[in-house]
Amino acid sequence: MSANRPQARLTIRNIQALRDGGERIAMLTAYDNVTAAVLDQAGIDIILVGDSLGNVVLGHPTTLSVTLDDMIRHGAAVHRGTARALIICDLPFGTATDPETALRSAITVLQQTGCQAVKIEGGAPAAPTITRLREQGIPVMAHIGLMPQAVHQLGGYYVHGKNAESAERLMETALALQHAGAFAIVLECIVPDLAAEITRRLTIPTIGIGSGAACSGQVLVVNDLIGLNIERPPSFVVPRADVAAVIREAACAYVAEVKNASGQSKETQVD
Repeated sequence: MSANRPQARLTIRNIQALRDGGERIAMLTAYDNVTAAVLDQAGIDIILVGDSLGNVVLGHPTTLSVTLDDMIRHGAAVHRGTARALIICDLPFGTATDPETALRSAITVLQQTGCQAVKIEGGAPAAPTITRLREQGIPVMAHIGLMPQAVHQLGGYYVHGKNAESAERLMETALALQHAGAFAIVLECIVPDLAAEITRRLTIPTIGIGSGAACSGQVLVVNDLIGLNIERPPSFVVPRADVAAVIREAACAYVAEVKNASGQSKETQVD
């Protein structure tokens, strides 16, 4: 364990120290108390309570149906399960449309969940919002590239930064959001060479997802990592387990036991 990893809860200063010291930052999503506790025990640096819960927990086709109440409920559960990781909560669609709306949303989230920071999707227009929150003492992680909350405006899910114009715009956006006060930036589905150059130019951490290995750290949806899915995960994810198969096997065995048993099973007998 490095000197930058105290047993007390990590702060944004610790995360910056990891980046400055050349230590990669490990980040995963979590949406419930038990999963968050297990990830915390594993030494995850940052846990994101992502609005991806709309897809992987609530069964929506996009993140757009997720509400602030949803994020607060799940954010509080995650925070209660952890003692060490920095906990960041997404501000969902429609809750950060301007600086004052975002400020009210962020204050509510921090007060009611215990999370330490919020994440906001958006390009250069998000800069004034980030500055406003920073002025009020609220740390903000920015998010550029593929932005699921803007899926309809973007026209789908695809890799960003493939041409010179797009690459220049992403670089300028990253620098603007750093200048506005973001403490880190998620780079989602950005051409790896461009993500590497953005990481080199910035002085704050970059967290990649589907953007190559050169970012300061990486984030994945925990369900993709552990194979707790019905559909196939994104192509850039290599699942480390097949938890869905374990659950399915256990449930099938239980169904067979209940259907075939002549009396109560051992687990259901009352002494």
